[in-house]
Amino acid sequence: MQESITTIYCLCHEMLRAQAHRDDPQTRYSSAEVMTVSLVAAAFFGGNLALARHFLYTHGYTRHTLSASRFSRRLHALPATLWQTLFQLLAEVFKETNEGQEYVVDSFPVPVCDNIRIWNSQLDQGEEFRGHIASKKRYFYGLRVHMVITASGQPVEFVLLPGHTNDNPAFKQFNLDLPEGAVIYADKEYTDYGYEDLLLEAAGIHLKPLRKKNSKQPFAPCIVYIQERVRKRIETSFSQITNLFPKHIHAVTPQGFELKIICFILAFAIQSL
Repeated sequence: MQESITTIYCLCHEMLRAQAHRDDPQTRYSSAEVMTVSLVAAAFFGGNLALARHFLYTHGYTRHTLSASRFSRRLHALPATLWQTLFQLLAEVFKETNEGQEYVVDSFPVPVCDNIRIWNSQLDQGEEFRGHIASKKRYFYGLRVHMVITASGQPVEFVLLPGHTNDNPAFKQFNLDLPEGAVIYADKEYTDYGYEDLLLEAAGIHLKPLRKKNSKQPFAPCIVYIQERVRKRIETSFSQITNLFPKHIHAVTPQGFELKIICFILAFAIQSL
């Protein structure tokens, strides 16, 4: 745990310094410490910021502490680009060490509330947030995380979208900043012959989703075997991310809810180093 906390702080501190981020000269609690508390909370305390802040202060990791309201203001004052930059730095490391250049894409739900409590939801409103979990044959209300990972389970890209968004249109929102020749494995929902050809022609990326039995462009049995074997790894990664979640993610605003999800993903990415 000590090594993980040190790694998180060093990553945040060096990233902020590279971004030329400057704190107010009078502040006694740096932005690097604010980010560290948030990521430590996601990694070890189920996203509970108060517990993480108290732990780091009482164990000497930080010299000062902040009240809950003051810390919340400091946290939400941080530009979203800082979190994006930190994730992109980690993603570049994962892509460089991914020798086979094999990737997997899929999504998992993050409920704001149970379907039966939609009428009382204070965070999100609208039918676009009502999604369906096919494996559990149930509906949920909230967001869906669409993610691309390496074959070894390290995240390289993700987007947060309303729960009703299907995988195929969501996939087209990825930047797909992957090396030429990369192969992306996916399930049947990602089948789009035209987009597969476009990706290959424009970026040299091979999209290989599982085919339906009546597909007009089936893959060879050896490719199907690799697809099924590699795709299993993303389920493990999703389980590792959701294991960091508390029973209920506490947030007051939609932005706060999304920020907590981002912190959980970042915490998992740092643990994957």
